[in-house]
Amino acid sequence: MTHEFKSARRFGNGQARNPMLRWPNGAGLALSFVLNIEEGAEFTVTSGDPGNEAVHEVVHEIAGVPDFCMETHFEYGPRCGYRRVLDRFVQRGLPLTLNVCGRALECTPWVAQDALLHGFEMCGHGWRWESPARLDEATERAVIARTAATIARLWGRPPTGWHCKSSRSVNTRRLLQEHGGFLYDSDDYGDDLPFTLAGASGQPYVVLPYAFDTNDMRFFDRASFVQGRDFADYVIAAIKAFLEETRHAPRMLTVGLHTRIIGRPARIGGLDLVLDYLAGCGKQVWVARREDIARHWLTATGGSAT
Repeated sequence: MTHEFKSARRFGNGQARNPMLRWPNGAGLALSFVLNIEEGAEFTVTSGDPGNEAVHEVVHEIAGVPDFCMETHFEYGPRCGYRRVLDRFVQRGLPLTLNVCGRALECTPWVAQDALLHGFEMCGHGWRWESPARLDEATERAVIARTAATIARLWGRPPTGWHCKSSRSVNTRRLLQEHGGFLYDSDDYGDDLPFTLAGASGQPYVVLPYAFDTNDMRFFDRASFVQGRDFADYVIAAIKAFLEETRHAPRMLTVGLHTRIIGRPARIGGLDLVLDYLAGCGKQVWVARREDIARHWLTATGGSAT
């Protein structure tokens, strides 16, 4: 087993990196909206799993028997929330990256059809909605292959990106590169910019950091987001702060969304407020798919490790 020891960790010196880099059209901020498609990949006793998920609008674990409260909370995403979220981006002509679990995509294949129709990206999010941190190497290799094959079958091409639930394993990044075809992963939370690694085959490999703070999952955190405006105010504050910093260096922001969370009628207005604010930012902000951010980063930096 290959482990990543402390020598592989990146501790910056706090100085702005690549201060002259700009995103397309001179934008200082690259912003990526990620819609997570996980419904159908969650753990349920009904599906033969040893246990049920325990977090929905409240935290309540039901063990040993089916939890129909939990199951129908997840069903709300594809049945109601998905279209409510998707329509916002389609109407505004904005790009999306869809983080898709393989089993969820098999349950909702129309998601792949919509991605093709509207030019959205599909990124691998595991087969099940689970962290691979404790998976053995052979199992994780099979998960990556099965997920990529399912996306390719339903979307028409394999994914170029990957993002684990929670922590990746000590093998994930190497297994992605050994599988081939992966340009980037998002299994990092420690930066405001992408960075490049030297891939196993010599090809550069990009890491696009993700964020949990500008994420609708905080509606499920106590004393966090309650009203839709809470989400909007927080995300807009991040955009404003980044735009000030982009006077001196580029920045990247990720906004994470879930159909079963932001897709609720009392929350969707928060997404509207964010999209309306972005409409007034003009060319200062480049809203892009994560694949496009990774490709631009490689071009702008010459593909050298950072």
